[in-house]
Amino acid sequence: MNRSIFSSIFLCSTVLLSVIICSLATQVSHDGRAITIDGERRIILSGSIHYPRSTSEMWPDLIKKAKEGGLDAIETYVFWNAHEPIRRQYDFTGNLDLIRFIKTVQDEGLYVVLRIGPYVCAEWNFGGFPVWLNNLPGVELRTVNTVYMNEMQNFTSLIVDMVKQENLFASQGGPIIIAQIENEYGNIMSTYGDAGKAYVNWCANMAESLDIGVPWIMCQQSDAPQPMINTCNGFYCDNFTPNNPNSPKMWTENWTGWFKNWGGKNPLRTAEDVAYAVARFYQTGGTFQNYYMYHGGTNFGRTAGGPYITTSYDYDAPLNEYGGLNQPKYGHLKELHDVLHSIEKTLTYGNISSIDFGNSVYATIYALNGSSSCFFGNTNSTSDATIKYQGVDYKIPAWSVSILPDCKKEAYNTAKVNTQTSVMEKKTNGAENEPSALKWVWRDEQVKETVVLGKGQISASHLVDQKVTNDVSDYLWYMTSVKLEKKDPIWSRNMTLRVNGTGQVMHAYINGDYLGSQWATSGVFNYVFEKKIKPKHGTNQISLLSATVGLQNYGAEFEKIRTGLPGPIEIIGRKGDETIIKDLSSHKWSYQVGLKGLDNKFFNTNNSSDHHWKSLDLPTNRMMTWYKTTFKAPLGEEPVVVDMQGLGKGLAWVNGNSLGRYWPSYVADVDGCSAEPCDYRGSYDSTKCVWNCGQPTQRWYHVPRSFMNEDVNELVLFEEFGGNPSSVSFQTVRPGTVCGSAYENREMELSCEGRQISDIKFAGFGDVRGTCGASFQMGTCESKNDAMSILVQACVGKESCVVTASEGIFGSTNCEDGISKRLVVEAVC
Repeated sequence: MNRSIFSSIFLCSTVLLSVIICSLATQVSHDGRAITIDGERRIILSGSIHYPRSTSEMWPDLIKKAKEGGLDAIETYVFWNAHEPIRRQYDFTGNLDLIRFIKTVQDEGLYVVLRIGPYVCAEWNFGGFPVWLNNLPGVELRTVNTVYMNEMQNFTSLIVDMVKQENLFASQGGPIIIAQIENEYGNIMSTYGDAGKAYVNWCANMAESLDIGVPWIMCQQSDAPQPMINTCNGFYCDNFTPNNPNSPKMWTENWTGWFKNWGGKNPLRTAEDVAYAVARFYQTGGTFQNYYMYHGGTNFGRTAGGPYITTSYDYDAPLNEYGGLNQPKYGHLKELHDVLHSIEKTLTYGNISSIDFGNSVYATIYALNGSSSCFFGNTNSTSDATIKYQGVDYKIPAWSVSILPDCKKEAYNTAKVNTQTSVMEKKTNGAENEPSALKWVWRDEQVKETVVLGKGQISASHLVDQKVTNDVSDYLWYMTSVKLEKKDPIWSRNMTLRVNGTGQVMHAYINGDYLGSQWATSGVFNYVFEKKIKPKHGTNQISLLSATVGLQNYGAEFEKIRTGLPGPIEIIGRKGDETIIKDLSSHKWSYQVGLKGLDNKFFNTNNSSDHHWKSLDLPTNRMMTWYKTTFKAPLGEEPVVVDMQGLGKGLAWVNGNSLGRYWPSYVADVDGCSAEPCDYRGSYDSTKCVWNCGQPTQRWYHVPRSFMNEDVNELVLFEEFGGNPSSVSFQTVRPGTVCGSAYENREMELSCEGRQISDIKFAGFGDVRGTCGASFQMGTCESKNDAMSILVQACVGKESCVVTASEGIFGSTNCEDGISKRLVVEAVC
């Protein structure tokens, strides 16, 4: 073909492609009121779903449920250390396929908020930074430092270029409408002084230079330079004001619950309080809010940060760890979203006025083209209020917001839950009789070379921070030898080994014998281990195994928090009043990264060393032991968990897929829980309404269906502390009890999510008291007709049912004025 003709065809094709992209492009901008899409102000409700905390097979269902729940957008961080675990070696496969995730969101018709960071916090290992970054010569993180900024810009540009190549920014016709640079830097910026401010400006300029065609945001950055939009994170953001009159009021993290640490209790943030926070935000002029998290998911592998963050990242989110509906939170928020969307135009374009009724009660009126919408908010945490507006009385419960789309009829109140509550149950594996059906084999972790011989890969005459290993393993052996003779001044009958640790786990051995272990609690960064020893005359081998439980992910200069065994490490001899200390910190130390079983991949199916597993004399409560069994996948499609009761601490794999760390022997504090129902009124914090006191912090571990084969599967455990696998079993998670609730003249809906309603345990219309799964009883008044018989006829034998809470169905009641009548039903699935 003639070269000029070819060039003309190529040029025409390029022009045509550009025209097509331009025609599909979405114009995203903002003014002081809202994010604008194609020139129209929008109310945007978003939810966080972190793609590595689920599987790619789960993504379509999670995103579909988010859309059905009333969301407009999905927000995610981008996890640098997951994508670049080794410098310039990238991984975007499996559940790290960021582009596939974004396209899955796009397929569902939702927008994307891409928080590139690349620092993410997120209770993720090392805050999302690859540990090799910290080990580059001359580097200082999150400040004006050429080494760091070059690496940050390289990764940020890589992500932007990948996204651009797939035309995924809205300016290219894609779903990404907002991007974020850095993350919560304003919380810690003062530590860095003038360099911190210069770094923020550099971040903004670097981001703008990438020319993505959509707005950039900086969260928790009150001095964010234009055109960055500064945003709010927290349990409540109604009092937040942007730093520029041309920036809309945006809430990037509405914490739907809280994370959990080993030794911690289960968080609970009520549906009423989350809804109250959202309604207050929109009442006070907010137009974009994102739930952190909408689906929390699971910290598979070694991704949990903290340190001491659990493998479960459920977060008490609207979608639970396994992707199921967390009711009533999911349904209560869905109703709120529907109401907010119904008045979008009025909220974003209407004139705003307000009335102060006193005693923390306020009305906000949005008026547009002769119509208006009202918010009645009662921020008093103890007292209900009755207000008169346009000649009509309205009752506003304490700590609640009522929304009246026409300023006449209440369509929604945050304290009135009109959706079902689901109490989940765990069902035994129907495919086989567990745990007795599980036949275990075992093998020791080979520790002779480290514990007895002190052989390592490298040596140094000082103690190293464990991060020097680039975090390729939880485990690092610290080994040294010390020669002691009877004439040595330190020699006595009262000698101890003292180790200053960093708060994570340590196991100590001397001359091949186990001496003891120690670890601290979440938030404690050091401890002193000291045990009595009986050394021998001559050379004594000291071997210490340090085991991390996630690296620090938050705080100013968090990378400087020591990991491993910083020392001093000492032998102490005591003779009467005399104490002699021998500091071993500057001895020659040998180091060995990891464990033999991990290096040889004992957890992989069809491992070449399978013949070394033993079936006889199964040991229990023995440290450093590997266990393996086969199991049948539980029947059906319900989420699967493995019950680790009886085990100590370790790592687990199914068919070679890491489930994460397990630690069921770590029991939550016995204090701090209440048997009383949680009172949603008043400000929430992470210690309010907690539960699970005195129980294992995490007993059940998620096994995604995609990890399992239809027939035989393999479970491998590395037991670090010592435990008994004989109680381990696989179970499915499903609604066991469901409770419907509807205030008068609203519809009560019940669903067993694919299973039939088998029985009605309680039904009542009037003044109903109690909680789902505990007990309900009638209060001061009830309906004339028998509610139980009505509900049995309407619901039993069906997968779902709908009944209107009205006197027309249940008959008149003897309730006095002022009592909010409701229909409450407790059913068994």
